Amino acid sequence: MAGQLNVEVVAVESKVWTGDATAVYARTTEGELGVLPGHQPMLGELQVGSVVRVQADGEPERAWRIDGGFLSVTTDGVTVLAETAEAVEPTAA
Repeated sequence: MAGQLNVEVVAVESKVWTGDATAVYARTTEGELGVLPGHQPMLGELQVGSVVRVQADGEPERAWRIDGGFLSVTTDGVTVLAETAEAVEPTAA
C-alpha cells in the first residue's frame, strides 16, 4: 500500500505489535531516526532505554521502551528486534 510501512515490533519472547504505519521514530546508537515510506534500507542498533514510536493513520500513536536490539528498514517495511519492549505512553518528540 502506497504511503504505508509494514511494521513489526518483536521482543525476544514474543511478537509485540504488527501493522501498517505512516512513520516510525527510534533512537539508535548513532542518533534519532525517523522512518517514512520510501526510506532507504538500513540497519541500526537501538539505544538501550530508548523509546520507539509508531504512528498510524486514524489511530493513537503507540510507543515502547526498548532495552537494546536493532531496527531494520527494508523495501518491505520496518522491523524492531528488541531484547525487551514495554508499552509506554507516547510523548511528543
